[in-house]
Amino acid sequence: MVTIFNNEQYDFYPDAGKSYSVGWKVLMASFVELLVISIVYMILSGPMGVIQWKVDSFEWFLVPLVFFGIVYGVFVAGPIQYGAQWVFLKAVRGERIEVRDIFVVFQRNYWNAVIANIVVGIIVGLGFVMLIVPGIIFACRLAFVPFLIVDREMDVMDALRVSWDMTRGYGWQIFLMGLLAIPIVILGLICLFVGVFVSVMWISTAFAVMYHAVASKDGIPEGGYPAQQ
Repeated sequence: MVTIFNNEQYDFYPDAGKSYSVGWKVLMASFVELLVISIVYMILSGPMGVIQWKVDSFEWFLVPLVFFGIVYGVFVAGPIQYGAQWVFLKAVRGERIEVRDIFVVFQRNYWNAVIANIVVGIIVGLGFVMLIVPGIIFACRLAFVPFLIVDREMDVMDALRVSWDMTRGYGWQIFLMGLLAIPIVILGLICLFVGVFVSVMWISTAFAVMYHAVASKDGIPEGGYPAQQ
């Protein structure tokens, strides 16, 4: 599907290479806005760092901080991540972006976002415990859950089911996108902090492109709610 945003022609097709190609164009077209969103998200995710203490430096007085980090990650940082992914989807669709968009999940489908984030994490985690391969499959097939939770305001079960249906036939492409993310991040590391930042933004945009391409080509499977305006 060919779409024109801001006099720029984008060819949306559910392909890993195409997603990164179009994703780069979208990122460049909305770079400042997406950079601000990414910086805000990074700052708001900061408190989660308190749960990353090494065992050899752990002390009992750190328990409240670790507990705070876990609670903050589940009820604040997780939903904000979903909101940030929705902002990248807005950029892909050529819609106006505002900083407050990253907080939209607190007004739209908040508890489903919290629960979905936990459930997907558990499913993927258990999959990796089961010889890794199932975890990769689950991660690929549930990659669209954040978009469906925020953009379509689905409940958890619907989002899981619809993401599984939407990614049928595209699992290998999504897996390839994950593999391509590795050299992109490495290249970003070579360019130091700024490069890593741009790399992560590019990857996020590419995954939003893939979701938009699949949704545009095949539609949302039966049972999905209509898109929000």
